[in-house]
Amino acid sequence: MTAVPRPMHLAVLCPGADDAAVPADPRSAGRIDFAFFERLARTAERGLFDFLLLTGGELLTGGEGLCPPEHGERGDSPDPVGRPEPITLLSALAAVTERLGLAATAAPAVNEPYELARRLASLDHLSGGRAAWHVATAADPRAGENFRRDGPSGRADRYAHAEEFVRAARRLWDSWTPDGVPRRLAHSGRHFTIAGEFTVPRSPQGHPVVIHAGDSADAREFAASAADVLVTRHGPPAAGTSRISRASGPDARAPGPDRSRAAQDRSPGGLRVLRKAAFVLGSGDAEAQERAAEIRRQRISPQCAIRALERIWGRDLSAYDPDGPLPAIDPGPAAAPGAGGPSGTAARWRALAEAKGLSIRQTVIETSGRQSFIGTPRAVADAMADSVARGAADGFVLTPSPAPGGLDDFVAQVVPLLQERGVFRPRYTGATLRSHLGLPEPVWNG
Repeated sequence: MTAVPRPMHLAVLCPGADDAAVPADPRSAGRIDFAFFERLARTAERGLFDFLLLTGGELLTGGEGLCPPEHGERGDSPDPVGRPEPITLLSALAAVTERLGLAATAAPAVNEPYELARRLASLDHLSGGRAAWHVATAADPRAGENFRRDGPSGRADRYAHAEEFVRAARRLWDSWTPDGVPRRLAHSGRHFTIAGEFTVPRSPQGHPVVIHAGDSADAREFAASAADVLVTRHGPPAAGTSRISRASGPDARAPGPDRSRAAQDRSPGGLRVLRKAAFVLGSGDAEAQERAAEIRRQRISPQCAIRALERIWGRDLSAYDPDGPLPAIDPGPAAAPGAGGPSGTAARWRALAEAKGLSIRQTVIETSGRQSFIGTPRAVADAMADSVARGAADGFVLTPSPAPGGLDDFVAQVVPLLQERGVFRPRYTGATLRSHLGLPEPVWNG
């Protein structure tokens, strides 16, 4: 008997308005113009993608986009156009799409369970069951300056706060019975006390889909206990397989003093694991590699190169020429972890720059992340299908470059090849995001 290929899930990451990691398509409107987002959403739906994920910046390290990026005290932020509020934008995209899932980034640290649960439930109703929530726990402490309170402090506290936040939101979504009867809710926990009545009936897919992004043990545990989808960094298939087993296998939910009740009770297969991936297509391997190198060069402007250097060295290096040599000084007290010492990042960068005769900017380009899939459309389709078949992931969150037009070629050239291999859907078979992902509707627990 021929084995049935594992189905592949595809999503697209819509970068923040200032995300220098994704060059803007010169044919597109500005990144805060609705046409930018509409084009990407329509292309993703034409390609039968599961969902579009809207973030305020880099997916695995950024938050909700509630403050501009920090670049010292020099006022050189490259964020002149601002960042749209995600749920407002996705509500507008719901009107120009029919099946595509719509995922908004929102940080528990700067929101309230009732208010955010209400907005997400409203989006789920307006979209016919296509809403999702990317729970961002990595919060920029400067974002707290825009609010009347400080967020959770340490990493462990952020995750405990976020887990209770999600639990409270799910209780709010369950406070209406499936047949439309509202019930009074009382929640009392370490971080939140809620007593009242929710104003939005149970949504078309029960709960909006919950997404979390991260690679740490804390992220895996949080996803295993509280999320429906885990997004990880791209990596080799073996590493991906290990991450899936830890996040969604029985070991991730084994009973223990540090395991939540939800994590212990989670049924196998109830978590989708997607890898964040970038792709570059070409008519041949050489052309694809050259395009990939050019995109990496576009990502790292002279200004970006100096900022990257400052994060490693922990010093103000604005006086250095990005086309000149790396600093001879050692990293300062504010340097990134692991930057100093004979085997630290700074030493490795110096050795690389000396061996290849690289400038500051060239060194940053050389050390920046490579695209996950580079080659002809068939080579990319084969590599993606093989990765899913090996169990490295259930699918991919793609970062098109340039955005939004970079997704057009993938949909036109790669998606048909994935369909030809039988690993990707030929059509949408359901109307809700949960149906796209093959996730069960949450059992009502009112």
